Amino acid sequence: MGAYAKNPDAVERLTPEQYRVTQQCGTEPAFQNEFWDNKEPGLYVDVVSGEPLFASIHKFDSGTGWPSFTVPINPDNVVEKSDRSYGMVRTEVRSASGDSHLGHVFPDGPREAGGLRYCINSAALRFIPVSDLESAGYGEFASLFTKEVTS
Repeated sequence: MGAYAKNPDAVERLTPEQYRVTQQCGTEPAFQNEFWDNKEPGLYVDVVSGEPLFASIHKFDSGTGWPSFTVPINPDNVVEKSDRSYGMVRTEVRSASGDSHLGHVFPDGPREAGGLRYCINSAALRFIPVSDLESAGYGEFASLFTKEVTS
């Protein structure tokens, strides 16, 4: 997992909204972002570093208007920091290698899945459909999306 890093070229290519969210700790509008209602199976990676962050198998409809996940793929790829902005105490979520602002984690997720809700900005993510995992260099994650039959 150490192959991922903040890529200056990727930062240069960010849209103004992606830059505002990932580099300036912005928040995109609810229900007006690319992945809040995406139900396609696949992997969500950091738009700046490419590090794998979340999988569609852990995505759920939180009703908030942002992509919501119960757990990151690899907890080492996500850093949590205390955020006291706007008169609230929240837990900010950033990518470990890319240092991108992703969103926040809240303790109001599905109880049966651990109780956490990773509320993530679409602008911080690049989505890789299952069919493209191998060609995009993320083949090692394909097994997450196949149901194994055990006897």
